[in-house]
Amino acid sequence: MKKAIVSFVILLMAVFFLAGCAGQKNDKQNITIVGSTALQPMVEMAAEEYQRDHSDVSITVQGGGSGTGLSQVQAGAVTIGNSDVFARELPGIKPKELVDHTVAVLGLAPVVNKDSGVKQVTMAQLRGIFTGKYTNWKQLGGKDQKIMVINRAQGSGTRVAFENNVMQGQKMLKAQEQESNGTVQRMVASTPGAISYLSFSYINKDMTALKVDGVKPTAENVKDNSWKIWAYEHMYTKGKPDKMTKRFLDYMYSDVVQKNLVTALGYIPINEMKVQKDANNQVTPIITDEVKQDGSN
Repeated sequence: MKKAIVSFVILLMAVFFLAGCAGQKNDKQNITIVGSTALQPMVEMAAEEYQRDHSDVSITVQGGGSGTGLSQVQAGAVTIGNSDVFARELPGIKPKELVDHTVAVLGLAPVVNKDSGVKQVTMAQLRGIFTGKYTNWKQLGGKDQKIMVINRAQGSGTRVAFENNVMQGQKMLKAQEQESNGTVQRMVASTPGAISYLSFSYINKDMTALKVDGVKPTAENVKDNSWKIWAYEHMYTKGKPDKMTKRFLDYMYSDVVQKNLVTALGYIPINEMKVQKDANNQVTPIITDEVKQDGSN
């Protein structure tokens, strides 16, 4: 009888111990971040580093596209919605309900399969490829090979950013559509004649990033708008963020992220830009303290 009682007491203590452990795990505060696959690698790495010093916070980062991020944060389903475009640029989004935290600049470039034989185009030619005017790389000085356009899906912020900077209101031809930068990266590298567009952070040696109007797609050329295909990276919250979320967003603006992670992954720090762009895609110079409004020293 005594043995049975002792066993029962031990079992009861074990149950309470496990329940206590589970309670400790549940004490963690959660931040859920969803949206842009272009911004995803940077936020994932930043979240991983942040959690090492903040064991009381659990951060989950997922893709899904800018449209998904904005709609989910607007609905209150996630803490932060990542986007490659301003909230007002996507239908169904109510920007007045959201607060924009712009954390970096994203450079975008047209990329082609290495066997296309083309290394540069004009902006007009690039537009012509995506409207269907050009159908063979031979027309642009490359191989006698059919051009295979790979587009991003509707709701993709990367697609909206590309359309804003390249298409001048012209409609893109119907082509196969892919959901993520990673899928596009793999398809361009493996599909003869393929062309698409990627953020700088996804461009690798297995493809050719095209010059446009003789300008290379580099971070330095983005900073002064010599390279014109770029967008901001936004992290939207529904209203002002709570203290826990604000601390993580503040971390995204810290030197640890901006001076190291941002540049290492191929993004451009906000404070290194010499120009700024609004939601209407209008680009203006950034006036510094050293330069007066009239442009004199």
